[in-house]
Amino acid sequence: MEQNQPQVGVGVMIIKDGAVLLGKRKGSHGAGEYAFPGGHLEYLESFEQCAQRETLEECGITIGNVRFQFVANVQTYAPRHYVHVGLLADWHSGTPEVLEPEASGAWEWYDLDNLPQPLFEMARLAVESCKTGRNYYDL
Repeated sequence: MEQNQPQVGVGVMIIKDGAVLLGKRKGSHGAGEYAFPGGHLEYLESFEQCAQRETLEECGITIGNVRFQFVANVQTYAPRHYVHVGLLADWHSGTPEVLEPEASGAWEWYDLDNLPQPLFEMARLAVESCKTGRNYYDL
């Protein structure tokens, strides 16, 4: 894929009873890596709206208390280049299910201290941010 400008991605670390929701990526950059729900920011959409929409589209759950976690300039998957906005949210309702089987495997809740590997770079940064409070990455 040829790309000549960065894209904006939004990812959301959803917390429920101390666990976080992860699914294994398929068919895109980071295939085989575990990631939080998320995707591309749409035109005139807020970060919170993007997180809520992507979560509902990908795994059929609703979230609340959406808040900023970190921002990153990510070139790890070059030639793809992303400005990534990482958000935190609390689970609100629903049972996670795979609604985009071409994009993700099963959604599961994992303890933050016992996460599956390998983690998608944006998920790795989110976990690091959660543990250290760091909120800015320029990779």
